[in-house]
Amino acid sequence: MLSIDYERCKGCGLCAAVCPKKILALNSKRLNLKGYNPVDIIDPEACIRCAMCATMCPDVCITVSEKD
Repeated sequence: MLSIDYERCKGCGLCAAVCPKKILALNSKRLNLKGYNPVDIIDPEACIRCAMCATMCPDVCITVSEKD
């Protein structure tokens, strides 16, 4: 399971750039409380839980865990 702390995300896009399945993208229609466009999960079922996104995130906004 992939989860994102949208309020901490500053929309840098590093996670989306390294995702091998390209399931992350910046949401240009949404702002968090800090005024940034956070990243969104486009297709959560396609996630292979490689954790590249979590490793790359400089603000530790992404958590990857086993499926429930």
